[in-house]
Amino acid sequence: MHKYIISGGPGAGKTTLLQALHQKGYNVSEEASRQLIIEEIAKGSDCLPWGNLPCFARKVLERMIQDFGHAHTTSRTTFFDRGIPDIISYLKVAAQPVDEVYEQAMQQNRYSPLVFLAPPWQDIYVNDSERWQTFEEAVILFHAIKETYQSLRYTIVELPKASVAERVNFVISHI
Repeated sequence: MHKYIISGGPGAGKTTLLQALHQKGYNVSEEASRQLIIEEIAKGSDCLPWGNLPCFARKVLERMIQDFGHAHTTSRTTFFDRGIPDIISYLKVAAQPVDEVYEQAMQQNRYSPLVFLAPPWQDIYVNDSERWQTFEEAVILFHAIKETYQSLRYTIVELPKASVAERVNFVISHI
């Protein structure tokens, strides 16, 4: 069972690609942070990336560890909408400390060595209630995410700026 990460800055087409991979029969783990933002807003909590990033990052980590464990229960290839290293990237960009718990989680929950990165793509970038960053901030996050995965010795494969079908075929041809 392979566990591939599809990552990149906000608004680069990751979720759309993952939906298309799911339609092709692949197991997909949705982005933990988007769901948590919805849940935290509904509770009236400030445990949000723009309110209390350390609190939010810890909750995202817990959810990602659960999702990783759940993927162990299937023999099918799983694609993750972001991975644990993404949390470190977001913390670093925000100049927040990275606790040892994140390092331990990455060691205990190792994904496939090939990581697909969606580059910033202004033509498809849209803000919504869970995507609050500007396009410029998305570009900064993309570079931080890429650097983090490279420092952890993952092999980066940058997704083409192409149609969803072409991106699906690209990913499948690399696994």
